[in-house]
Amino acid sequence: MNDFMTPETLATFAGIVAAVAVIVQFSKSLIKKQFDDYAVRIYAFIIALALTFIFAPTGDDINGIVLTIINAILITLAAMGGYEAISDPEAKKGKNEK
Repeated sequence: MNDFMTPETLATFAGIVAAVAVIVQFSKSLIKKQFDDYAVRIYAFIIALALTFIFAPTGDDINGIVLTIINAILITLAAMGGYEAISDPEAKKGKNEK
């Protein structure tokens, strides 16, 4: 096993989640300079959608496209949530925080 990321790895859920997490975490500072946190989530979804269409397409018909979009949403949630859980598990976000 000499390769870190291969097309076969990126075709799995865990592989795409890891790739999205790494890409977003290393490039989100560029997005956050001009926009709020919501833009980072949209950016993560776009990255997940692109990687899913390239490495794990589920078909060319409307069902495949919808399933690919749903998969990209799940990948985005896993990638963003996984990073936040690891980086700051005690974080409490909300309006009542002081």
